[in-house]
Amino acid sequence: MTTKRTPIWQSIASSLTEDITEGRYAPGEKLPTEAELSARFGVNRHTVRHAIKSMSENGLVHARRGAGVFVAQVPTDYAIGKRVRFHRNLEQAGRLPGKEVLHLETRAADTSEKEALQLSDNARVHVYDGLSLADDQPIAVFRSVFPAARFPMLTDQLADLQSVTAALKANSVPDYTRAWTRLTAKRATATQALHLRLNEGDPILRSIGVNVDANQSPIEFGTTWFAGDRVTLTLSES
Repeated sequence: MTTKRTPIWQSIASSLTEDITEGRYAPGEKLPTEAELSARFGVNRHTVRHAIKSMSENGLVHARRGAGVFVAQVPTDYAIGKRVRFHRNLEQAGRLPGKEVLHLETRAADTSEKEALQLSDNARVHVYDGLSLADDQPIAVFRSVFPAARFPMLTDQLADLQSVTAALKANSVPDYTRAWTRLTAKRATATQALHLRLNEGDPILRSIGVNVDANQSPIEFGTTWFAGDRVTLTLSES
């Protein structure tokens, strides 16, 4: 009677899965390189690649082009409601929030921005492009657009404070709420994938919305592209 042997790649996948389960590699942490894993298990890189592919298909790890293979993050709960506050959302989910400013500029408003912010034909807007982080891992890229005439110094304040809420408070807007939100499934573009450390074409979720002040005047037109495997969007009444 011949005993059926476990394929080597499957044994490697089981060992690495146990490493992750036992906490030897934490969510978001990079696994050893193919060369290091080949040396550890005494196999060629093709066999290691087969094991990693199997783990990726099971949602345990994901590859980032040019960076390596990482343990999959536990998705972050992110509430979408009347008062969407990035730092508060992340802190309530037990994550460390962070932001990076990618680009700030003032320019003419395009058609969709004029419509959303109820601006005149010749209006100008401040545009804030940034990257949202949870525990130092990118979870979303975003674009926030504001009426320049109402907030003339806003770009400098955003660069300094890196917080929309704080910058708006400095402009006598102590509170703001979400007027509407639209959610759409998309595929990551090359630049979005680069910022989010995804592969081009990976699933992302796009959120578009308008925030208003206490007088229901539009003050922010925002678009956020969330990494599909790192965020669980939840609906909130607050």
